[in-house]
Amino acid sequence: MLGCVFFANTRMRKLAISTTSALLLPLPLADAFNATVVKHKTEKLINPKLSSEIVVHGFLLWVSMGVLMPLGIITIRVFSSGRRENCGRRLKMLFYAHVALQMVAVGLVTAGAIMSIKNFENAFNNNHQKIGLGLYGMTWLQPLIGYCRPQRGSKRRSLWFFVHWILGTATSLLGIINIYTGLHAYHIKTERSVSIWTMAFTVQVCVIALLYLFQDKWDYMKKQGVILENNVGLITPSTSTNIVQLNSSKDNRELSAPCLEAVRV
Repeated sequence: MLGCVFFANTRMRKLAISTTSALLLPLPLADAFNATVVKHKTEKLINPKLSSEIVVHGFLLWVSMGVLMPLGIITIRVFSSGRRENCGRRLKMLFYAHVALQMVAVGLVTAGAIMSIKNFENAFNNNHQKIGLGLYGMTWLQPLIGYCRPQRGSKRRSLWFFVHWILGTATSLLGIINIYTGLHAYHIKTERSVSIWTMAFTVQVCVIALLYLFQDKWDYMKKQGVILENNVGLITPSTSTNIVQLNSSKDNRELSAPCLEAVRV
């Protein structure tokens, strides 16, 4: 009888210990989960100094790759389309404006790169940092290629032009894309809304694209209004084409020696 009582007490004691262990087991797991949540929220709250440095970095890259580089491309396009009609000081000003815009852009990109290397955690675990690393190299390579341009008329000039054009266009487009990824990364890092900045940059990109398309078709638009002096009547599409060809040939013949020297750049 005593043995049965002792056996029953032992079983009850073991059951109580097991129940207590089962109840206390989730407590360490809950503490670990809460610690993870607190750590995650703490990582989101960056200090004001780092936040201001991120804003300055974004502003430098916005101005350089989002404004100056596209404007430099538009400037050299105007220079190229105006070689048949203008010469002298205006063409030189356009060419050097292109160079100045691109060099200022390279300087701002360099400042932004120094800030990112010095102040930020560069784990390269997001698209913004990966694209940015490639953009730094492309941005510094482009002016070197521009400086090493062959003389006009050289056999290497066509290859140089293609490389310079494709690299410059790719750098500008990737720069615009990386500004969007940078805004997204800033939102993830700080949990602050960037909708206004995203919309503002989108409007800016659309305006620059319209300017590019407008200057590309400006010569064509002007030539649509050409009318023969002796035939002020209706102009058919065939005569309009002949007018454009005649004016183009005339412009080429009227290029003087000083003008040719000016556009040789």
